[in-house]
Amino acid sequence: MTAETSAAVDVDVVIVGAGPVGLTLANILGLQGVRTLVVEDRATLIDYPRGVGLDDESLRTFQAIGLVDAILPHTVPNQILRFFDGKRRLLAEMAPADACFGWPKRNGFVQPLVDAELLRGLERFDHVRVLWGRPMTGCTETADGVTVSLGGSDGQEPQPISARYVVGCDGGRSATRRLMGVSFDGTTSSTRWLVIDLANDPLGHPNSEVGADPARPYASISIAHGIRRFEFMIHADETDEQAEDPEFVAAMLAPFLPHPHDVDVIRHRVYTHHSRIAGAFRRGRLLLAGDAAHLMPVWQGQGYNSGIRDAMNLGWKLAAVVQGQAQPSLLDSYDTERRKHARAMIDLSTMVGRVISPTNRRVAAVRDRVIRAASAVPTLKRYVLEMRFKPMPRYDHGAVVHDQPHRPDSPTGTLFIQPRVDTRTGTDLLLDDVIGVGFAVLAWNNNPRALLGEEAFAQWNALGASFIAIRPLTQLHWTPPGQVDDPAVTIVGDRTGELKAWFDRHTESVLFLRPDRCIAAACIAQRAAEVSARLVDVLTLTVGGDNADGTGPVLHVPQPAAESAGTTP
Repeated sequence: MTAETSAAVDVDVVIVGAGPVGLTLANILGLQGVRTLVVEDRATLIDYPRGVGLDDESLRTFQAIGLVDAILPHTVPNQILRFFDGKRRLLAEMAPADACFGWPKRNGFVQPLVDAELLRGLERFDHVRVLWGRPMTGCTETADGVTVSLGGSDGQEPQPISARYVVGCDGGRSATRRLMGVSFDGTTSSTRWLVIDLANDPLGHPNSEVGADPARPYASISIAHGIRRFEFMIHADETDEQAEDPEFVAAMLAPFLPHPHDVDVIRHRVYTHHSRIAGAFRRGRLLLAGDAAHLMPVWQGQGYNSGIRDAMNLGWKLAAVVQGQAQPSLLDSYDTERRKHARAMIDLSTMVGRVISPTNRRVAAVRDRVIRAASAVPTLKRYVLEMRFKPMPRYDHGAVVHDQPHRPDSPTGTLFIQPRVDTRTGTDLLLDDVIGVGFAVLAWNNNPRALLGEEAFAQWNALGASFIAIRPLTQLHWTPPGQVDDPAVTIVGDRTGELKAWFDRHTESVLFLRPDRCIAAACIAQRAAEVSARLVDVLTLTVGGDNADGTGPVLHVPQPAAESAGTTP
């Protein structure tokens, strides 16, 4: 990664905004060899906490870009969140124990330190650059690209940049969105909140809680490295100036701390909650991601994570189009897929905020009785405890192929699990690390090459796909007599039994995985070749030749580490 201050550049993708979404997207593109420029109007990364919760999907993305080991030291895994009433009696608890995607579902984290690791990850790529202190001031789309104008500083003239696509990851006040002429539909709450971030955590315990106290709703969140966040609702008769006064801050902390004046304040500020979504995530060669595309209240901790989902969904598609593997129409599926899920997260976060925030004591008392009654029902209690209410990505339309008529129990359009597995040369490995970063064809109890046939196999192989033959662990090292290993197929042993349990629940035994680990298509073994052909058509995939929109090299997809191969049919 090169940090530039001037010099006009011609690139494949310009990313506007060096926040977590822009940096994650830049890492995804960097791994695919896409020439990328990140432009940021700030001089440096933001150095104070904003987001405080990472989910399992975000950690899986950080795993995919090779940075999870650097990020994990800045997290608190398996964070429990408890909800209390006005008398500090427990109403509900969220403590999901399973890790079906390979990582804990709830993790506290220090955003500035995680963002710094994302920025440091770009140092791996000579073809990725970052420009600091350069706001985007204009953007003109041409027939074959985009001309981006940047503001100068220190007397420098604004510089034009030629790109093929622009992605606005520039926050809720997105300049990219304004240049696109896209609406930002939704509401902004009239209720204000005071957020206080403290170093040298004066409580010190790992617990996090939300207080549904009608007198003053609050939150107390343990992060990492001795940081704690408090949030308090500000009443209508309290001004912003009052709320930011040190004595007011101390008064807010007094019910929780014996010495509320003796704290190390990182920052405190007043903010409001937004529930908004852009009218379009794509207009031609301009796209939006993260807060530029959607804003949501903090109550489910999904603002940061939703942006990382955007980056993962868009990144592989943008790379495929830029590098000639797919037609530009594939990018339309980004809006189709991400809009529904982002909207669901906004609605959930807004609803939880309304449940937490009533200041009318009678309304709060009714709420408390309803929640306690629900908690007395074991299935409802597990529903909350295990966070089953959290909307999971499920794509009914987009870059997926469903059976017709569509079956509601089909796994197509959902994220595949990530258990720990063994291979013939390694043990206790996360499945994604075995698969690699590109497409994959997985088969239970079969050799995927034999099921696809040589024509379809050659097509996926040319696209850099991995081929995985999943077996019971007892069969990991067995090779049929008289046959030899197939160097193109990796044999995976079901170390934990989770893979067999997954296939036990579904009739499909062959899965086509996208680079974001979404199941793009699924079928029984005998239909693998025909489903493969349909999927290639839907994904608008091409093999070799010129890029889909005119220039540049064919995509090189990094392959997984060499493993003991499968067997030839």
